[in-house]
Amino acid sequence: MSAIVLEAVRQSRAEEHVGLQPTRRPRLVLVPTGAEAVRAASVARANAQPMRLTRFGRLVVTLLVATVVSVLGVGLAGQLASATGEPRTITVQSGQTLSGIAARELPELGIAEGVVELQLANSLSTTAIHTGQQLVVPGR
Repeated sequence: MSAIVLEAVRQSRAEEHVGLQPTRRPRLVLVPTGAEAVRAASVARANAQPMRLTRFGRLVVTLLVATVVSVLGVGLAGQLASATGEPRTITVQSGQTLSGIAARELPELGIAEGVVELQLANSLSTTAIHTGQQLVVPGR
C-alpha cells in the first residue's frame, strides 16, 4: 500500500513541474579589468544621462544653500561686530566676580590688566560688584 501512495505523490509532483517554466539560474558575468575597464567606464559615462532634479529636489537644494549662506552670514557678522572695538554691556550674574568677567570677556589681557580695564570703563574704585549690575566691557 505504501508503494501506491509513493507513486501517486511522484505523479502529482511531476504534473506540477510540467506546467512551470524552469527557473533560470544567474550566470556569471565577466568584468573588464585594466585598460578595458577604463574604456568601458568612459563609454558608460558618455552614454549616461545627466542627473535631473525634481521640483522637491530643487527646493531642498535651495533651502540647504540658503541655510548655509545665512549661518555663515550671521557668524561673519558676529565676528565683525566683536572686532569693531565698540564697548558692549553685560549684566552681572549671581556668583560672578570682576576677575572672572575679565578673564572671560577680555581673554587677550591678563586677569589683573582686564580687571583694571573694567574698573576704568565702569568708574569702579574697588573690585566689588553685585548681581544685576550693568558693566561696560571695553572693545578691543
